[in-house]
Amino acid sequence: MSDPSSRAAACPTDQAEVVARLSASAVGIIGLGGLGSNAAMMLARSGVRRFVLADFDRVEGGNLNRQLYFEDQIGRPKTDALAETLRRIQPGIELTIVGERVEPGNLARLFAGVDVLLEAVDSAEDKAMIVATAADELRDVPLVWTSGLAGCGSANSIRTLRVGDGVWVVGDLEADIRDGLPLLAPRVMVAAAHQAHIAARILLGMPDA
Repeated sequence: MSDPSSRAAACPTDQAEVVARLSASAVGIIGLGGLGSNAAMMLARSGVRRFVLADFDRVEGGNLNRQLYFEDQIGRPKTDALAETLRRIQPGIELTIVGERVEPGNLARLFAGVDVLLEAVDSAEDKAMIVATAADELRDVPLVWTSGLAGCGSANSIRTLRVGDGVWVVGDLEADIRDGLPLLAPRVMVAAAHQAHIAARILLGMPDA
């Protein structure tokens, strides 16, 4: 596992250097819905070549409005469908596929080799479990989690905050789907972009949000 803190703090001015640095890193993503699928796409396009992708669910037609899947992939495991798309974007990409539910008993084992971990699940209980388990068992792995991206509020309210040593949160910290708010593609993708961007900054040695 590479050490983001050992890299230069300034953003490289050469695109090839950015790609070279990112390609030497591995990103873990738990949850491959609107956040995880789009964050994976953006990071792959940015240069990341190694991912650990975890989701036990299947592609549903009702989610195509905000998730990086297509009608002919409905019913397939999200891991397989996303892997297919990422390989079209970047042939030769290295993907570790996890089709099981991530739990306290397997999280550290599954993601021990990543350089940054993205939490992209829907359930508040699962979010809390991931944050608590990662803080306890993956202390050296930067974690980016989310809180508050539902509804029709301004995209400008989505932000990235550093909330601890090696921990960042993305969202407005308020708007919750459990409050009956809808999920709109632009706002979800803004949050996904925030997650992907802070992940890239961490990997490039610029972790300040």
